[in-house]
Amino acid sequence: MSKSTHEIEVEIRNPEGLHMRPAMLFVDLANSFDSDISVRHQDVCADAKSIMQMTMLAATCGTRLKVTAVGPDAGQAIQALRGLVENKFADDSQASVSEKEGSV
Repeated sequence: MSKSTHEIEVEIRNPEGLHMRPAMLFVDLANSFDSDISVRHQDVCADAKSIMQMTMLAATCGTRLKVTAVGPDAGQAIQALRGLVENKFADDSQASVSEKEGSV
């Protein structure tokens, strides 16, 4: 299999920044790909498959991150991660949490 490299720059747009919940969504999605994926913010480079490293980026709203994927599914990984960030880390679990809170 050939290894390709894909790279993008994304901007964190959700008001809370890259706190634990969105970071975990990012890590979970990154882990679904075989490619090596890294995320850079200024001088800090993190393994996108490590929650501890991702939280070290301290990415607040407006932070621009460079995401690099190297491997057989690098293009797919980059597109999926771009979509997650552009959708402000929205997922179905957010709706179910809101529903639970409303029923208590």
